[in-house]
Amino acid sequence: MSDATLRELPEPVSVQGWSLPQGYSDAMTGRGRIIVTAGQIGWDPRTHEFASDDLVQQVRQTLDNVVTAVRAAGGEPTNVVRLTWYITDRDAYVNRRREIGAAYREVMGRHYPAMAVLIVAGLVEKRAQVEIEATAIVP
Repeated sequence: MSDATLRELPEPVSVQGWSLPQGYSDAMTGRGRIIVTAGQIGWDPRTHEFASDDLVQQVRQTLDNVVTAVRAAGGEPTNVVRLTWYITDRDAYVNRRREIGAAYREVMGRHYPAMAVLIVAGLVEKRAQVEIEATAIVP
């Protein structure tokens, strides 16, 4: 990546006086073409089959699906400025945050966009434990 391209990538924004966020950014800024993904879940999008009912494995597959959709639109994980997570089991999410964080870094690297996590009663696909939407900005 050229220096000019690096300067054009979306950048995290920290709010003065707030504690430093861990694993996300307070806000993101960028300029360019916007990519918005549909909600992705932890199945194989070709077969609509789940390889696992394990939350961490579903998170990893979900993030893989998000990145694949972003790349198909011409972006990369570093272009993602926002992720919205829908989780069906708060306790499982909280208890496995370290493993989820490791899976996140395997797929997204150390790029932490603005994020929101919502706890929901269920998702349309009954076996799905997580759904993630992404917004990206490609310079």
